[in-house]
Order: sequence, then structure tokens, then C-alpha cells
Amino acid sequence: MNFKKQLKEGLITQNPVLVQLLGMCSVLAISTSVSNGLGMGISVLIILTCSNVAISALKKFIPSEVRIACYIVVIAGFVTCVDLLLQAFLPSIAKSLGVFIPLIVVNCIILGRAEGFSSKNSVAASAVDGICQGIGYTLVLLVLCTFRELLGSGTLLGIQVMPASYTPALMVVLPVGGFLSLGLLIAVMQYFLNKSKEKNSKKEAEQA
Repeated sequence: MNFKKQLKEGLITQNPVLVQLLGMCSVLAISTSVSNGLGMGISVLIILTCSNVAISALKKFIPSEVRIACYIVVIAGFVTCVDLLLQAFLPSIAKSLGVFIPLIVVNCIILGRAEGFSSKNSVAASAVDGICQGIGYTLVLLVLCTFRELLGSGTLLGIQVMPASYTPALMVVLPVGGFLSLGLLIAVMQYFLNKSKEKNSKKEAEQA
């Protein structure tokens, strides 16, 4: 287990949203306010970490023929717990996120990490992977939400921060604004990743 390597993968090289392009539906749908992004990001982080740990611990007992169905049952249990906790303690967030919390059950990020990582690695490594991938997902959501809420509504966390003379760019909070904003983030990430690859290639060529 290499924490630094897994953290770098979660934040940059294997970021679930900007590199693996997973969980795009929820990202586009709920990224109109920072409170929504924070609620969804933390929910996914908790569910992803708990699911990774449980699936890694149970991997020897799950028949390969029904592994996906078993993964969904495990994930659904944690999603239900998080959903009920949100409804009990943060009803406004639960209402705002709506159906997208239950839909975490079939979120490609959760299933992808279960199949691609936790089913093949130790419990400790799977827990770290869940935390790192969850942090990467949450940070992307917060950046996107901040951009869209600030420009589209002139607020942050519902608090007016732009001057009264500011005219909100309503297109930013519409679906087309979500697609354009996310596309811009993906393009920026790919640009820097390609620059890094080119730099590493030049170093290797010089050393050779």
C-alpha cells in the first residue's frame, strides 16, 4: 500500500471524474450549488470507502459468477444508511439532492472501484483507495459547484458575494452550462497530464 501514490491517483492521474470520466450524471445534475456538491461528495466518499472495505473483506466468500449482484447489495446497504442519515440530520440537503443519493447504488465510481480495486486488494489498501478517490471526486464537485454558483447566481453557499450590480450568467446553471464547465475542467486536466507525460519522456530520453 502506497498512500502517496493512491492519493495522487485519486486527485490527479486517475481522478474519477476528470480522467476516468465516471459518475458524470450526478456531477452535471447537482453541481449548481456548493452545498449540493459538498453533500454529494461526502456521501460518495463515505459510501465508497465503506463499500471498498466490505467488498475487500468479503471477496473470498463472493462467487465470481454473482459478484456484481453482491457488490450492488453491499453498496445499496451503505447508500440506504447515508440516505436515512441525511434525511434525519440534513433534510434540506437530502431534499435538494433528491433521487441522486439513491442512484449512488449504481454509480460507476463505486462499482468501478469495487470491481477494479477492492476485489483484488487488501482491506487497508481498499480503504485508502476509497478515501483518495472520494476526495478526488469531492474536490472536482466543489470546484465545479463554486464556478457555477458564483457566476450563475452570484452566491456561495447561498450567501450573496457578488455586488448588487452583478447580472448572473444564468446559462452557467442550466444543463448546457454544466456540460461546458465540466468539459473545460476535463480539458485543463488533460492538458497538464499531457505536459507531464512529455516532460517525463524528455527526461527519460536525456538519461538514455
